[in-house]
Amino acid sequence: MTTNNIKNQKMHDIELVLDQITNEFIHVVDQAVAMSTGIYTDSRLYDFFEEEYESTLQYVEAYDYNFREFHRYSPLYYSIQSIYFYTDNPGVLYAGGIRPLNNVVKEEEWYKKLNGSTNPIVIRTNPFINSDLFSVIRKLDFFKDKNRYEKIVRIDINPLSIRQLFHNMSFQGEVYLLNGEGYIEYTTDNSLYWMKDYINFESVNIDDDLIILDEKRLNNNYFEGWKVVGTISEKEILKELYNSRRFIIMLVCINFILPTLIIIFISRSIHTRILRVLKHMKRMKKQKFDTIQFAGDKDEIGELTDEFNKMSHTINKLINEVYVANIQKKDLELKEKQAQLSALQSQINPHFLFNALETIRMRSVIKGEKETAKIIQNMAKIFRNSLTWGKDWVTVREELKLITCFLEIQKYRFGDKLEYTLDIDEEAYDCIIPNMVFLPFVENASIHGIESLKEKGKLHIAIHVKRGEVVFTIEDNGAGMSEEKLTNLIESLKNEESMGESVGIKNVYYRLKLYYKNDYDFTINSYPGKGTTVQIKLPVAKQGKC
Repeated sequence: MTTNNIKNQKMHDIELVLDQITNEFIHVVDQAVAMSTGIYTDSRLYDFFEEEYESTLQYVEAYDYNFREFHRYSPLYYSIQSIYFYTDNPGVLYAGGIRPLNNVVKEEEWYKKLNGSTNPIVIRTNPFINSDLFSVIRKLDFFKDKNRYEKIVRIDINPLSIRQLFHNMSFQGEVYLLNGEGYIEYTTDNSLYWMKDYINFESVNIDDDLIILDEKRLNNNYFEGWKVVGTISEKEILKELYNSRRFIIMLVCINFILPTLIIIFISRSIHTRILRVLKHMKRMKKQKFDTIQFAGDKDEIGELTDEFNKMSHTINKLINEVYVANIQKKDLELKEKQAQLSALQSQINPHFLFNALETIRMRSVIKGEKETAKIIQNMAKIFRNSLTWGKDWVTVREELKLITCFLEIQKYRFGDKLEYTLDIDEEAYDCIIPNMVFLPFVENASIHGIESLKEKGKLHIAIHVKRGEVVFTIEDNGAGMSEEKLTNLIESLKNEESMGESVGIKNVYYRLKLYYKNDYDFTINSYPGKGTTVQIKLPVAKQGKC
């Protein structure tokens, strides 16, 4: 088992080194490909190679101008050895990195391979003259209107960079770089004459004790099936194990007998004390907060026992002192608010007033005082609504009837001094809202806002349905409030102070919070001498769904 574990670990480490070699080779080639891409899209070079030069001087000037700018592509990396251009333009001078694209060049292997590919190619050039020089070669045909002459760029990779990355000292075997056809393009195996000829990897004699590592494929388009293969001797992998076998056997014996005894002793101690803690934790579920006796050991279990005793004591104290006290406090606060609501309800719940008003209205009708009868009827409707205060939810239509009755009474009081307008969406009428949630703001606007005005007072009430919300807005041109007074009002709402002043507004605000939690919006804007605007946004609820 130890042998297999060490072998697997070594194999994993070797594969990581092989991955590193593969990635570094791809990185070196990618640098050359990236440089060729910059050249591929440089329109100045296309213009330079497309130009027909009338004199050598004109060519030299053009070369100096274009290739002075071209120096930004010149090798900035140690991995790039040189850059050459091939062209069949007869007007250029074949010097300074520019070579002729003649029949001899066209017979070379790299040129034939380049014509059969739409991507840049990576190839080992001159394989028959003992060469390990790799090149990235690319056609310059990006601009379709500048293809009168054929143009090719060739970027040679520094062979020393290739040697350094493949001869990785951490890899103790041989590395083979294979092309898409399985031929060796580069290897660290010095027994093969791969630089003078193409050798197929399948023809290489692999010893029986050699392990062939997984192939690392180069997935870029320009490699066309290239891959990296590693081989390493199994003896090399287990070399350290063989040298330490006797020591390992002795160590295993010592590490088996002595730790076993220690583990038995420690496990017994831990097991006993953990069971004791578990027993008391189960008792805690039944609200029995007994502390564990014989605590005080200095190890982790002892610290756990001490902390458990502290936790048990603290929880017991919190339950008895804090939790119960908080429940009592909350219960008192709830009863106080319920008493406040009941007191408010009782203020507008006089049955006898409704009966008296109905009697007066009938007498006014009999005497022909129709206007007085109408106002008394509106007052009766308001008092009738107070008799049904226990109804928590109403439709917008029902709320509007109550608001209209109130406004008609106010208009009767003020005459032409009060003018009001209603703007109601048709789909808003059947929406469900809390009872008397809009009326208090209508009352405040008419009494506190408009009553003190000398000129005509105007009220505008709008109820719209927007994006799943019922939006109630009331605007008046009344006296308004100072910034300080408005701030104090808003703070008193947020702090949930006792009713005190502004009973109607606070009652509405607290009921909204009770019904909708945080799923509503309530805003007040007011300016002295200009008026007040109140807006309430509630979730849309239709009848039967609230």
